[in-house]
Amino acid sequence: MATRTVLADHQKMFTEGIKAILNELKINFLKIVGIAYSYEELIKMTEMPIDLLILELTMIENNGSSFISELKKNQPNVRIIILSNYGEPHLVREAFINGVDGYVLKTNHSLELAQCIDQVLEGKTYMAEGIRLAPLLDKNKKHALPEKKRMIEDRFLLKQKLTSREKEILTLIVQFKNNKVIAQELYISDQTVSAHRKSIMKKLGVNNTVNLIKFSIDHQLV
Repeated sequence: MATRTVLADHQKMFTEGIKAILNELKINFLKIVGIAYSYEELIKMTEMPIDLLILELTMIENNGSSFISELKKNQPNVRIIILSNYGEPHLVREAFINGVDGYVLKTNHSLELAQCIDQVLEGKTYMAEGIRLAPLLDKNKKHALPEKKRMIEDRFLLKQKLTSREKEILTLIVQFKNNKVIAQELYISDQTVSAHRKSIMKKLGVNNTVNLIKFSIDHQLV
């Protein structure tokens, strides 16, 4: 029986390459029944019964845990593999906690993906070479270096620092709305908005609202 498989990634050329590799390897009678290039397409394709989802993490950056848990609830037998550029330990941990079955980096060899598919379809979990649940510790360091006030990171990693409420408030801040207006729209107190605003600025390494708005626009956080 064919393994009904959906590929989900924003990068069309990459996804077509993965499709070609899987067809060439003829793994577990995989049958590509759909390719999603957006979150909306992904939702539509996973409404039909599937056996395997190979997913880029950034496809579900705003709905990660809810999407995975909902898919597992609706289709208990579906297996999910993350195939991503991102292998940061906290992202890997969260993915497995939410129900992911395998995790492979795009820098891994294609045979690693094949092995992952074999393992997860047998009901096992799989972490490819280079994937860790915890960061490596440098035993030669006696003291941890102080964290830089402002790190240069891409949009996806920056957004992972913020809670859902902070993302919501940041969107309104970028619209030049003050604490009082934001509080009224979200049905929370001015003090709560102020606390969230300070937290957002601290996490993103900026010290005033003007810089926060500029930083958010420059890094396409909203």
